[in-house]
Amino acid sequence: MDKIVIQTKDFDLTTEVELIKSAHSSTGAVVSFIGTVRDLASESLMSLKIEHYPGMTEKSLTSIAQTAREKWELESITIIHRVGTLTIGDQIVLVITSSKHRQEAFDSCNYIMDYLKTDAPFWKKEASDKEEKWVINRSSDEKQKNRWRS
Repeated sequence: MDKIVIQTKDFDLTTEVELIKSAHSSTGAVVSFIGTVRDLASESLMSLKIEHYPGMTEKSLTSIAQTAREKWELESITIIHRVGTLTIGDQIVLVITSSKHRQEAFDSCNYIMDYLKTDAPFWKKEASDKEEKWVINRSSDEKQKNRWRS
């Protein structure tokens, strides 16, 4: 069971985990990651606007999830990513993986996030009290992704 959703509304971790646990009685591990809006700018961040390319974004996330399934024996994958204008503390992304064993769930969740950060077609624009600017990919994100290639 995979769930891949792009939405403007917030999500609830407890609800999503319960859906996964109820779908598979053999689930031994559920690992989740929630990314939130944080203020890393030198000026005070007022908002983060996230845009995407409908259709292409879902296709990209589906491909990332399928590759994770090829690498690990997973029971379910949930990817929920928000778009629109968010503020500090708002939830942006939820990734949940489940499997019979914990290491597969941990590794696959990390893998999905690493590829989502670098390969998924999302564009982020930060608005501070002084300026608006597009966020560029960090080299550290590419480095994290590249660790899966060895």
